[in-house]
Amino acid sequence: MSGLSPGTRYTYAVGTSVGELRGDDGSLSFVTAPPPGTSRPTRLWILGDSGTASREARAVRDAYYAYAGGRPPDVWLMLGDNAYDSGTDAQYQAAVFDMYPSTLASTVLWPTRGNHDVVFDGAGNDYYDIFSLPTHAEAGGIPSGAEAYYSFDYGDIHLICLDSEGSDRRADGAMMTWLASDLAATTRTWVIAFWHHPPYSKGSHDSDDPGDSGGRMRDMREHALPILEAGGVDLVLSGHSHSYERSFLLDGHYGLSSSLINAMKVDARDGRPGGAGPYHKPEEARAAHEGAVYAVAGTSGQTSGGSLDHPIMITSLNVLGSLVLDVKGHRLDGRFLDASGAIRDSFAIVKSGKGARGAAPAVVSSIRPNPAVGSTAIGFELAQAGHVSLTIVDASGRRIRTLVRETRAAGPDEIVWDGRDGSGRRVRAGVYFASIELGGRVSSRRLIITR
Repeated sequence: MSGLSPGTRYTYAVGTSVGELRGDDGSLSFVTAPPPGTSRPTRLWILGDSGTASREARAVRDAYYAYAGGRPPDVWLMLGDNAYDSGTDAQYQAAVFDMYPSTLASTVLWPTRGNHDVVFDGAGNDYYDIFSLPTHAEAGGIPSGAEAYYSFDYGDIHLICLDSEGSDRRADGAMMTWLASDLAATTRTWVIAFWHHPPYSKGSHDSDDPGDSGGRMRDMREHALPILEAGGVDLVLSGHSHSYERSFLLDGHYGLSSSLINAMKVDARDGRPGGAGPYHKPEEARAAHEGAVYAVAGTSGQTSGGSLDHPIMITSLNVLGSLVLDVKGHRLDGRFLDASGAIRDSFAIVKSGKGARGAAPAVVSSIRPNPAVGSTAIGFELAQAGHVSLTIVDASGRRIRTLVRETRAAGPDEIVWDGRDGSGRRVRAGVYFASIELGGRVSSRRLIITR
């Protein structure tokens, strides 16, 4: 469709040359996306593995409808396995078209494909027959040239759909190459990425098992996450594992769950507005390596249990539900709504200006340059005077050098690291963390040394 104005409500009818079939009474309408880059309150509804066409899926749907009070979402995402068991047209009819007729009439549905959506490959693939997805950046971003993965803008939010099922997942493959270019090109404040196979999960699928799902979870963790985190991603959504799992603010964890170290925990608190408080990012604009929240929301049609004990997760639930996101200005609120309408988890991310990270008494506020060759200036800020420790650690958590260990006054400060370890040897190229501790609280920021 062409010739439509942004941020405008349009009524429409559906029909043929013979006559109108529906909408001649003015009952059908939709609102176009706001002008790119503009900030306005936006609601996103996230369904994962919803394609069971069952009473469980209907209960999740009805719980959201009651919660929303008749207000359709502005953005609607499906995280794959949108129709079981093989994604045929008949199964999509039951699981999508007959399940969500009112939402489909008013809101664009942005899907990713799961393992149950791709039984048919190439011509006759019902997923691609049903959906017409942007290949030439028709809705924002840069052209991907493939319907399997794409990006789009909604106001000041940039959304990226990746294909963990069938596309090349190698770091130098077409999809990851496009991803890096797309992130470099966007100027939006918020970046949300979604795909089917979770990089972290201990639900019905185990992200530590390289044989689970053909290594797709491992591949996305090892290859997609470094690009996304360098590009300033804020939130990553996935399904596949029939559980709800939600992480703390994380950066730099690309290995097995056992490789998690404190330096990768940008903020290990719960992030709940009614708990420890929202996660805070020190820049109002999008910036690299300030941490991301990872959520698995694969319970919109069924639950399947699991150990539910991945160490990055703040909460792990074997509960039916969907995820609701509300973005307003520099604040994002997430709520997991169960099938009875109860909010079982909540978190918030606030971009509130340089140096702010909620109640953290000390933060690494800047690293310039990053990546660095040799020396780099590490800025830090103390909310209160006290005995502070600033150390460099490698990706395994091994201490490389202590830069500061003394009492310092409150306020901003900076120290230059010459790229050498405690013995005076130049460190190897790789990923490191500047980790600051004050009052028992640790804050870290990722830095890269190149040679």
